[in-house]
Amino acid sequence: MAEIINLRRARKARERDRAREAADANAARCGAGKAERALTSAEKRALDSTLDGARRDPEDCARRDPEDGA
Repeated sequence: MAEIINLRRARKARERDRAREAADANAARCGAGKAERALTSAEKRALDSTLDGARRDPEDCARRDPEDGA
């Protein structure tokens, strides 16, 4: 037989879990030291520049003729 659950309690528990996750994320971001924030920022900039360098130009894809076979 199925377990009977109180929907109000389940909803409130789910909301508490979400709030706790958000609080943990904020604490990790704001609780970091200046050097750690700078390192994280530098890593993000390096990743963004790598991704931007590998980005395709939409015009190149549009000019390509699909009948060329290439």
